[in-house]
Amino acid sequence: MADFSASAPMGTFQPGTAAAATSIVELSMAARNLLDMDTFSKSDPICVVSTKLFGSQNYTEIKRTECIDNNLNPEWVTKVQMKYMFEEQQQLKFDVYDMDSNTRDLSQHDFLGSCTVTLGQVVSTPAVLDLVHPKYNKGTCGSLIVSCEELSTCKDELQLQFLAKKLDKKDWFGSSDPFLRFNRTNEGGTYTVVHQTEHINNNCNPMWKKFTIPVRTLCNGDLDRNLKVECFDHNMNGNHALIGEFFITVRQLLEGAGPANEHPCINPKKKSKKSYKNSGVVHLVLVDMYKSYSFLDYIRGGTELAATISIDFTGSNGNPRDPNSLHYIQYGGKLNQYEQAIKSVGEIIEDYDSDKLFPVLGFGARLPPRGDVSHLFYVNGHPDNPYCERIGGVLSAYKGCISRVQLYGPTNFAPTVNHMAGIAREFVDGSQYFILLIITDGIITDMPQTKKAIVDASTLPLSIIIVGVGNADFDAMDELDGDDVRLTTPDGKMAARDIVQFVPFRNFLKRGMNSQSAGLHLAKEVLAEIPDQFIGFMKANRIVPKPPINNPTRIEPPDPETTIIA
Repeated sequence: MADFSASAPMGTFQPGTAAAATSIVELSMAARNLLDMDTFSKSDPICVVSTKLFGSQNYTEIKRTECIDNNLNPEWVTKVQMKYMFEEQQQLKFDVYDMDSNTRDLSQHDFLGSCTVTLGQVVSTPAVLDLVHPKYNKGTCGSLIVSCEELSTCKDELQLQFLAKKLDKKDWFGSSDPFLRFNRTNEGGTYTVVHQTEHINNNCNPMWKKFTIPVRTLCNGDLDRNLKVECFDHNMNGNHALIGEFFITVRQLLEGAGPANEHPCINPKKKSKKSYKNSGVVHLVLVDMYKSYSFLDYIRGGTELAATISIDFTGSNGNPRDPNSLHYIQYGGKLNQYEQAIKSVGEIIEDYDSDKLFPVLGFGARLPPRGDVSHLFYVNGHPDNPYCERIGGVLSAYKGCISRVQLYGPTNFAPTVNHMAGIAREFVDGSQYFILLIITDGIITDMPQTKKAIVDASTLPLSIIIVGVGNADFDAMDELDGDDVRLTTPDGKMAARDIVQFVPFRNFLKRGMNSQSAGLHLAKEVLAEIPDQFIGFMKANRIVPKPPINNPTRIEPPDPETTIIA
């Protein structure tokens, strides 16, 4: 009788139950022989993964890998996790680019090639796919290797830290720039990269930073699965030199720091020499395994999302009485871009807010009765109560404010961010998480102050969504969105985590969508990072969710004020 035990992931066997048809799988990507687009170095590739959603003919981006500098044969650490459904043909598309700057606009980078495959074609065996480029012949752009593994239900995470002593000197000037690369073994003896540390310059006795990795990413819940750890000397040209390697398991790591976790680094090319002992020793400094909680664990435990909406009332929006103005109101008719953004994003957040009350702030306007300029005022006109009931109330307050204030300027974000930070600072216990939605048409005029405000707020339970409306040049906004490069103040202070997501509304309007569809796609784009930012705060502060609240909740019908024709 055949033994199938090795193929069953840990944590999926539950006697007396029926197995669900849907599994969570993890895709790993690597490439070989990519096009070299750089003149004085090698390409710096990223891989963009897209899929066709059920019933759609268009591909939707679901993940981007990290950028690997100077490497035509990259093995990306970033993984793609998705549901596998036998009953659907799940189309996947992989686009590879040479990153030339920090912008997320792919049109600003060199295209290296693309390929398509179905998930069903890669679930059983790794697929080697030719990358295709319209300017080059088939087979000349390199290939992409896509492998797939079903994930266990294990939700534990492992925090680890390592140091090394007396590593071999690989550089001409008598030192090394070492980093560690962790690989899990696959059936057939192959390896998949799952984590890579930072490299430390000119140090043969390095201590690397702590890092946290899901146990199912590291070993898929199998504590006895073999892991290969490689120690490399980092080189700017991408040709990293192997210092040595060793093999461990998670079970062994859990024994903690001590003799059992002092691992000689062995260089395979040197071990045949009689006098060779090792190329240094890697020591485990710290290990901590703890349960990983999901976004829904906290929501079920009572954590509330509290959204504040901040609206740009600067003069660059145009005279509100002019139909070409971004603030032009068509009563009972088509929504302007401000209204669309408020409605589409606000209605989703409203589902997680029990009292349905939204503070609505404005900036950049002259206020009655004297015409004083304010960069922080309550849109509903109340002197000390900023709350509007439900999104219908927000839209009503916005319309009333347009006729009550004079659009002016400049476009200052810092007062609003600092105001929200002051509120969030009172709720660091995990009971509430704040979302600030800023809708603006212009370029920030207080960028240094805004950077400082965001960096200072990055330790708080706060996420900031910036929606750009109109056709202004929003390039500077990308700097605030720390997806690729962590935001830093002019004096060098770095944000504790990325809390900003910026999206120009025009990205969706250009696709030929109607306004309602554009609003839905906008909401999906700007809210996609909220759960990860939320979890990042909870983890950093070691906040554990409370037990699920089991009291039934009455669901109110939709607010008729928001069912405006779009």
